[in-house]
Amino acid sequence: MNIKNRLISMSILQFFVWGAWLITIANYWFGTKGWEGTQFGLVFGTMGIASLFMPTITGIIADRWINAEKLYAGLHILYAAVLFYIPQVDNPTSFVYIMLLAMCFYMPTIALSNSISYNVLKNSGKDVVKEFPPIRVWGTIGFIAAMWLTNLTGSKSTEFQFYIGGVGALILGLYSFTLPACKPQNLTKENASWSETFGLGAFKLFADYKILLFFIFSMFLGGALQLTNAYGDVFLDEFKFFPKYTSSFVVEYSTIIMSISQISETLFILAIPFFLKRFGIKQVMLISMLAWVLRFGLFAYGNPTDGLWMIIMSCVVYGMAFDFFNISGSLFIETTTEAKNRSSAQGLFMMMTNGFGAVLGSFTSGWAIDKYFTKTFTNTLEIAGFLETETTDSTLLKFINEQGTQISATGAFDTPILMKDWHSIWLSFAIYSLVIAIAFAIMFKHKHNSNKVMEVSH
Repeated sequence: MNIKNRLISMSILQFFVWGAWLITIANYWFGTKGWEGTQFGLVFGTMGIASLFMPTITGIIADRWINAEKLYAGLHILYAAVLFYIPQVDNPTSFVYIMLLAMCFYMPTIALSNSISYNVLKNSGKDVVKEFPPIRVWGTIGFIAAMWLTNLTGSKSTEFQFYIGGVGALILGLYSFTLPACKPQNLTKENASWSETFGLGAFKLFADYKILLFFIFSMFLGGALQLTNAYGDVFLDEFKFFPKYTSSFVVEYSTIIMSISQISETLFILAIPFFLKRFGIKQVMLISMLAWVLRFGLFAYGNPTDGLWMIIMSCVVYGMAFDFFNISGSLFIETTTEAKNRSSAQGLFMMMTNGFGAVLGSFTSGWAIDKYFTKTFTNTLEIAGFLETETTDSTLLKFINEQGTQISATGAFDTPILMKDWHSIWLSFAIYSLVIAIAFAIMFKHKHNSNKVMEVSH
């Protein structure tokens, strides 16, 4: 196997082991375990918490002491071990802590996989700019493949999604030991200060008003990035509670429907050069924010029958929403910072979006859903109206029985039934994104320089 195909294999497995459970974990949490939404927000918050410090720590280790491919292999084997253990966890608090441990092992491998690819391609005399993007695209394909496998094997609501991810991570860990050696580069001086070692010099950029404003908006938009990953699949799956949608394609293959989002990513990446040249960085970022409004708004009004086109279009615009901001934001950092702070500034951008932003979004969304967007039903008439059916419908009665609730002669429940109001949830997310977009359009001033963008070589 040539070196390019070996790196493609690594890229496929890198995102396969994440995609196996990321989109479907809500089905396991809410549907199988019946745990609360606030705590579920903490699960997705673990990704942001791990992203705050683990990539930096592992980057220093790989730079100074351990071959990157060996460190990468070890992290994936440890990640696999944690995934194998997760099904044994029987309470939400422990689940959050165990997931944090899993993310501490997994999140730094994303940056390490990029570093390994860059290193191997350079040592093989390959053009990194030309060769790396097609390799990275295969990572998205691996993510999609994992989603499909989890759905088609009937694992989207079961512990088997973690076993699928665990097996993939173990294979990747063992495979990584066979990759070409990526020895420590010792790019960090042995006597470097803490500030130099951890790239804290980039925080000086906060003194620049425009960059500070950009990072603030990155954080707030980052709060929206994980929302559809966290709740998208369980939203589609819960249409099964509506008798008229129970046997629909969307319910049965919700994860496959959600995979359209990832397919869209690969397509919109190709469109980015055109949009950047035509509209400039600020406008492309604004288009991304408006795409988030559409993403959430279309979900709010979509359904598995006459509203199916809205669900599909929501998945299509996801590629624009996700890619346009991340790539144009990265280019903004690249073209507005000094060379000596550029790498640290890129790390700071990722920290604000996938770190602080993801934590903010996960915590507040979970809390808000529990407090404001969860309906309580005390009798058959109320819940039948919400589910758009009759009180005597067999599917409804089966659902009530599955909740462990008894119905009195008057139709009252002995214990209330809780259900999420997904229409209001997605609508509130859409309004949130719209407010951010309007504020960004008014407050963020940036003059596009196409020459600087064209000069970016990495």
